[in-house]
Amino acid sequence: MAEITRKDLILALVAAGDQPRLAGVDLSGLTLKCFDLRGANLSEADLSGADLRGANLSKAALRDANLRGTYLAGANLSEAGLLGANLTGADLRGADLSGARLGGAKLRKAVLYRADLRGADRPQADLSSANLGECCLYGADLTRANLSGANMTSADLRGAKLTEAVMPDGSIHA
Repeated sequence: MAEITRKDLILALVAAGDQPRLAGVDLSGLTLKCFDLRGANLSEADLSGADLRGANLSKAALRDANLRGTYLAGANLSEAGLLGANLTGADLRGADLSGARLGGAKLRKAVLYRADLRGADRPQADLSSANLGECCLYGADLTRANLSGANMTSADLRGAKLTEAVMPDGSIHA
């Protein structure tokens, strides 16, 4: 992956306009708090350990991106495409993931406390040992999702699809 500095990134974003293309770029460990990356193509980018608290990533393409251990608390990821993304251990407290596509995403041990996942499409997502406390999962598609060991205390599951999902206690939902 190509390496980029924070200064290079800012210049590239200014030049790119509405939908910057940063696919495959190494942004690991960078502080990008409150950055506007709305609609950006970050597919296969390495954002591991980056600080994206409060960033706007709505409608961003993050297919197969590495977001392992990334700080995304309060970030806007509404309608983002996170198919196959690795969010293992990511901090998504209070993040807006409404309408996000998370099929096949790895969210093992992620912190999603009070996150908004209304209408999120997460079939086959790995949420094992994730913190989903007080998370809004209203109408979310959790078909075949792995929720084993997840904390779902006070999570709102009204209207959620749980077909064949592995529940926190290890049972399979019918």
